[in-house]
Amino acid sequence: MAISAALLPEFDQEMANTRKTLERVPDSKFSWKPHEKSSAMGALAGHLANIPGWLAFTIKEDSLDLAPGGKQMEPPPTPKTNKELLAEFDKNVKDGRAVLAAASDGELMKPWSLLNNGKVTMTLPKVAVIRGFVMNHLIHHRAQLGVYLRLNNLPVPAIYGPSADEGGF
Repeated sequence: MAISAALLPEFDQEMANTRKTLERVPDSKFSWKPHEKSSAMGALAGHLANIPGWLAFTIKEDSLDLAPGGKQMEPPPTPKTNKELLAEFDKNVKDGRAVLAAASDGELMKPWSLLNNGKVTMTLPKVAVIRGFVMNHLIHHRAQLGVYLRLNNLPVPAIYGPSADEGGF
């Protein structure tokens, strides 16, 4: 079985679970923060919406510099509404899935580097970057968003088992 074929069912499951979580973010709570050091709910949700898009540059490129020429990359704009948020997420899922589905084993085993102002901070096979810095990163922030939902008395979706708000998957 090709590596991409092995990753796609997990990708599809995690994206469906992430969409269920993003659907719960109300427009009225986009600016809410649990703590002064925390991201606002809309910014966190927007970050989640962007992560599936990282598949394209992870697979198509061999590196990413977070501060090319010493200037930090600008973050993408935060969606203003849940409708914008879901549209961005759906686009990134569609694009990311297509790139992943088309990736050869050879491409996925090539090294990929994260740089900061030209300095390599890590190098891993692209498949490890997909699992660690795309999928696991997304799962981590989705869990944070689940806490934000709970703190606002918004229903938390069942993800890997029942939640206090939903009996089943």
